[in-house]
Amino acid sequence: MFVKKLVEKASLKKPGGNPDALKSDEVNPRLIYHYGIPSGCNLLAYDPIQKILAMSTIDGRIKLFGQDITQVLLESPEAAPSKFLQFIHTHQILININAKNHIEVWDIDMKSLAHVHLYNEEITSFTVLQRTSYMYVGDSFGNVSVLKFDKETCNITQMKYRIPFQASQGNSTEDLSEAAVMYILPQPAAESKRVLIIYKNGCVTLWSIQDSKPVFTTGGTLILSGNHDTKKVTAACWACPFGSKVVIGYNNGEILMWSVPHSIDSKTELSTDKELSGTQSGPLFKLNLGYKIDKTPIAKLKWVYAEGKASRLYVLGASDFSSANSLQVVIINEQIESRTTKLGIASSEPCVDFEIVSSYIEQNRHKEDCFLVVGKSGHVYLYDDFSIEKYLLQSLSKSPPSLPKEVKVRLPCAESCITVAKFITDNPCMISSADEEYASLSKRIPALFSFEAKQKDGSSSTGFSSFSNFKNIYITGHSNGAINFWDASSPLLIPIVSFNQQNEDDQSLSGVPLTALCYDMEARLLVSGDQSGTVRIFKFKPEPYATESSFLSLQGSSKKGSNIIQSVKLMKVNGAVLSVITSHDNKHIAVGSDQGYVSVIDMVGPTLLYEKCIASELSTAVVSLQFGMCSLHGFEKSVLVVATKDSSAWALESETGNILNTAAVHPKKPSKALYVRLLDEHGTSGRGSNVSRGGNSFDDGIVKDLLLLCSEKAVYVYSLPHVVQGVKKVCYKKKFNSSTCCWASTCCSDTGLVLVFTNGNIEIRSLPELSLLKATSIRGVALSTSKPNSLPDSSTCASQNGDIIMVNGDQEVFIASALLHREIFRHLDSATQIYNKDLIIPQGIQSDHVIHKEKKKGIFSSMIKGSKPKHELETETESAIESFEELSTLFSVDNFPSESETRENHLTDEDEVELDIDDIDIDGPEEKRKGKTMLPALNKQKLASKFNAFKGKLKEMNVKKEKVQVNEEPRDEKTDSVDQIKKKYGFSLTGDTSAAKMAQNKLSDNINKLKGISLRTAEMQDNAHTFSSMAKEVLRTAENDRRAS
Repeated sequence: MFVKKLVEKASLKKPGGNPDALKSDEVNPRLIYHYGIPSGCNLLAYDPIQKILAMSTIDGRIKLFGQDITQVLLESPEAAPSKFLQFIHTHQILININAKNHIEVWDIDMKSLAHVHLYNEEITSFTVLQRTSYMYVGDSFGNVSVLKFDKETCNITQMKYRIPFQASQGNSTEDLSEAAVMYILPQPAAESKRVLIIYKNGCVTLWSIQDSKPVFTTGGTLILSGNHDTKKVTAACWACPFGSKVVIGYNNGEILMWSVPHSIDSKTELSTDKELSGTQSGPLFKLNLGYKIDKTPIAKLKWVYAEGKASRLYVLGASDFSSANSLQVVIINEQIESRTTKLGIASSEPCVDFEIVSSYIEQNRHKEDCFLVVGKSGHVYLYDDFSIEKYLLQSLSKSPPSLPKEVKVRLPCAESCITVAKFITDNPCMISSADEEYASLSKRIPALFSFEAKQKDGSSSTGFSSFSNFKNIYITGHSNGAINFWDASSPLLIPIVSFNQQNEDDQSLSGVPLTALCYDMEARLLVSGDQSGTVRIFKFKPEPYATESSFLSLQGSSKKGSNIIQSVKLMKVNGAVLSVITSHDNKHIAVGSDQGYVSVIDMVGPTLLYEKCIASELSTAVVSLQFGMCSLHGFEKSVLVVATKDSSAWALESETGNILNTAAVHPKKPSKALYVRLLDEHGTSGRGSNVSRGGNSFDDGIVKDLLLLCSEKAVYVYSLPHVVQGVKKVCYKKKFNSSTCCWASTCCSDTGLVLVFTNGNIEIRSLPELSLLKATSIRGVALSTSKPNSLPDSSTCASQNGDIIMVNGDQEVFIASALLHREIFRHLDSATQIYNKDLIIPQGIQSDHVIHKEKKKGIFSSMIKGSKPKHELETETESAIESFEELSTLFSVDNFPSESETRENHLTDEDEVELDIDDIDIDGPEEKRKGKTMLPALNKQKLASKFNAFKGKLKEMNVKKEKVQVNEEPRDEKTDSVDQIKKKYGFSLTGDTSAAKMAQNKLSDNINKLKGISLRTAEMQDNAHTFSSMAKEVLRTAENDRRAS
C-alpha cells in the first residue's frame, strides 16, 4: 500500500519540474501603500510650517499626513510605543523617542530613518528648542542634558552643557525618586536665555542658560495637598505669549497657574541670592474644572493664543479614569478670576491625546482649524475649532450657539462597513490612460480631516465615460447594500460611481448587507448577493456612457434614467448568499448559501435550472464554488466543485446538479474553508485566457487534475478524479502551526498561492507543490476571521497578479504586492511626498510665540518686578538670532565639570592659565582715543570664561582655607597651591582673610565693568544699525528724486 501511494504521487510529477512555475526570485511580498488612520494610534505631533501631522502607534509605526492628501507610513526598527514625538521646525526632521529610550531621527523628505541615538537614562521629558538644532532631554534623576542635531550627518550628539538636579535645586533634600524632570519649557521671547524646568515633585525652576544657575524657583513644598502628600506633576504648558504664566496639572486633578518672571536683566541675574531665598508664596490661580472631585490626573494641557478674549486652555484628563468631562476647553483671560467660561466636550470614548491642525484641502480658501482627538481605541475624532471658540465667547449670551459636533474620521471607501470586495488590475479592456479624466476625478478625492459634507451615495459632481479608462478598479459591497466603484490606478482611491440596491416592490433602499460579488468587465456583467438571499444581475450598457450624471436609481427592471445600467434582474435563493460564480460562457450562475443550498441559474430568464442541498456533517454553509472539467473513466465530464464551511469537498454534475461523489472528501481535523480552485498538473487553471469560446459550456474546456482547498489550519491539494469518486487522495499539504490563515487566493495564472494570516504574515507558495517562495510580515495588520451570524470586521481581496487590498474596519487600507518588479500604481511618488521643499516660510511663523502687550487687569497684571517695556521686548526678539548663535559656544563648554576633571584642571591650571587681575585693563571708553574702537581687540566670551575660571579657583581657595582653620590639619600640596596664589597677588599668608576679600571685591568691580562694556557694545551696535537704516533711506530718497528729475 505504501509503495502504491509513492507511485501514485510520482505519477503526478513531471521530470524536471514545471518550467512555467513561479520562482522565488520573481516574488517579493511587501507593503506598497498605507491609507488612513493606523490602528493603535496613541500620540500626535504637528508641524505648523509644513502643515504635517504625525501619528505614532503602540507597535512602532509613524503615519505622516501632509498637504494635498499626501501621506506616508514609517516603521521603526523596534515595535515599541512612542513616549515623545516632535518635529524640528524649518528642518525635514521628526524626532521619535520610544519606550526603550531610543531617540530616532526621521528624515521626512527621504521618508527614512537617518539615525538612532541610544540614551543611557530613563527619558522623562523632551523638548526641541525650535529655530535651532538643539534639544533638551530630562531624565528620571532630575538632570537635564542638551542634544544637538547635526544637519550634515543627520546624527545626534550630546553636548557638554547640562543642568544637574543639585544645581537647579541647590542643597535640596527632596526625595530623588520624585525628582524626575517632567517638562522643559523654553521661555517665550527668551528661548535662548532661559528655560523653565518642572519636576515631578512640583518644583519649578527658571534656569539662566548663560549663567548656568537658577534665577527663580517656586512650587515644591508649597503645593502640599490636604493629606500632606506632595502632588505629582502630570501636565504643564505656558499660558501667555511671553512666558509670565505657566499652568501645571497634577495627579490629583488640580490645575494651578503660577507666575514666572519674564524680564530679568543681567544685573538682576547677578544678584539673585535674595530672590532665590524668597520664592513665590503660592500659585497665582486655581482652575476648578471638576477633575479633582473624581481624582482624575491631568494628562495634557495646551494653551492657544487668540486675539481679544478668546485665548483658551485645552485640558485632557487621564483616559484610565472615568470622568464626566475628561476633555474640556476654558477661556483664559483677565475675567477668569470672577467667571470661568468652559466647554465640556462629550467625546464618544476616553481620549489619550489631541492636537489642533490646519485644513489639508488646498481648495479651501478660508482657514479651517480642526481640533483632532485620539480615542483610547485608536479612532480619531474631529471638532471644528472655530465652533469651539465661538461657543465659548457666546455661551453666556441670550442665544448661545450649538455645541460643536463630533465627526469620526473614517475611510472614504468605508463610510459603511465593507463586507465584500473585488480588485481588478491591468484592466484587459483598457484603451488608454485617460489622464484628463483622472485629473477631473482626482479633485473628488475625499479628505480624511475635513468637515466638508460627504457626497451622498449615488451622486457625483462629474460623470465618467468608460470603465476602459482605468488601469485598476476596486469594487466594494457594503453593509447598507451600496456598491461602489473606485479608480485604483493611483494609491488614493478615487470614486467613480456609486449606487444603492433597492427593494423589488418599491424604490426604497434595501439596506441589506452585501455578502457576495462577481464581476466580468468584458461581459459587462455584475452579480451581487446579499444576506436576505437576493441575487441581482446587473447588465451594463455599451461604452462610452453619457457623462451628465452618475446618479443611479435602480429597481427590479430597467430604468430609462440610468446612464450606465441596461438591465437589472433579481432571483431569490434559500438562505444568505455566501458565494457566487459564473460559468465560462457567462450564461449560468452558481450560488451557494449558508443553508447548504447550491443553486444554478440561467441568466436568460432568469430561471432556476436546479437547486441542491448539501448534507455536510458539521457545517452545510457553501463558502466556495468552482466550475471545471475533469477526466473520469476515460471521459471528460463538466463538474461543479463545492466547498462547505467544514472543509468538505463535493462534486456535482454541472448540467443536472447530480451529486457525483457519494462521500465528501475532508481532512481529519476539520477547519473553516476559505478558498477552492481547480488546477491542472502544472498548476495552470482557472478561467484560462478568459476569452469566451461560445456555446453553452460551463467550463473552459481544459481538463483539471487537482483540487486546491485552503482552510484556516492547512492547505491541501487533492487529486480531482479521486474527489469526484469520493476518494480522499492528498497530493500535497501544508499545515499552519504558528497562526491562523484568514484569506487565500491564487495568482500569476494559478502558479502561485497567496496566503494572508491574522497576525499580518503573508506567504507566497508555489503551485501545486506548496513550497514556500517568500514570506513577510506587515506590521499593523490585525485581521480576524468572521464570527458566526455577524459581518466581518475586515475585508481582503486580490487581483490575479498578486496585488492585495486589505481594509481594516473603517480606519485603514493596506495595499501590498507579491511580485518583485511589479508597479501597479501611477503617481505613487507624489502621493507620498509630504515634505514641500519649495515652501516659503512666512516671517510671522518663525517664532513659536508672538509677543503682545499684556493688559493690566486681573491676574494678568500680577507680574514680577522688572517687566520690560514693549520696545525692549521687541529688541530682545530681534536679537534672538544672535542669541541662538551664542548657544553653540555655551553648550560646547562643560558648565559643571565632574570632580575628577576639577582635580585635573587644578593640577594643570598654573601651566594652562596665567591670569593676573592687575594685568587686565578694564577702563571706561572715555580713556580711549577718539576714532578708535575696542571691539576688535576684545573677545568677550574668552575673557568672561577666564574670569569665571578664576572666580571658581578663588571660591575653592576660600573653602579650603576655612577647612584648614576648623580642622587644623597639616598643610598639603593643595594648601601650598592656595598660598602660592595668595603670594602671587600680594596677599598675606596668615589666617587673615581681609586680603582675599579685597581680591574678591576687585574681581567683582572688574566683572561689573565688563558688563558695562557689554551694554555699551550693544548700544553701539543698535546705533550702527539705526544709522545704516537712515543712510539707506537717504540713498533711496535721493535715487527717487534723481529719477523724478
